[in-house]
Amino acid sequence: MSTTTKKHDDRIAQMTFASVYPLYLAKVEKKGRTKKELHQVIEWLTGFDEKKLQQLIKEKVTFEVFFQQATLNPMANRITGLICGYRVEEIANPLTQQARYLDKLVDELAKGRKMEKILRTA
Repeated sequence: MSTTTKKHDDRIAQMTFASVYPLYLAKVEKKGRTKKELHQVIEWLTGFDEKKLQQLIKEKVTFEVFFQQATLNPMANRITGLICGYRVEEIANPLTQQARYLDKLVDELAKGRKMEKILRTA
């Protein structure tokens, strides 16, 4: 098991989704992907549609609240690999793991992976 520190976990829990979202968007758009594709990836992981996503951004919810309200995709455990120096499948803290799942999906989108691969359908 890959353990993150309590400080690290707390920092992720208290970060607002609204503060990270523009970074995700900039990252994927810089690589030629679209906001629509980003939202498709976020919806696949969390179940949040466009309207709910905008509401959560407007409310400046923390990642903790963001993932409490999410309905995590049952195939999320198929998301594996390294992100920010951690193996996502080995992160012990569930919230930190979920946040890193999202980071990993955004990363794959920015790297030009095919959508069906990102959404674990292929």
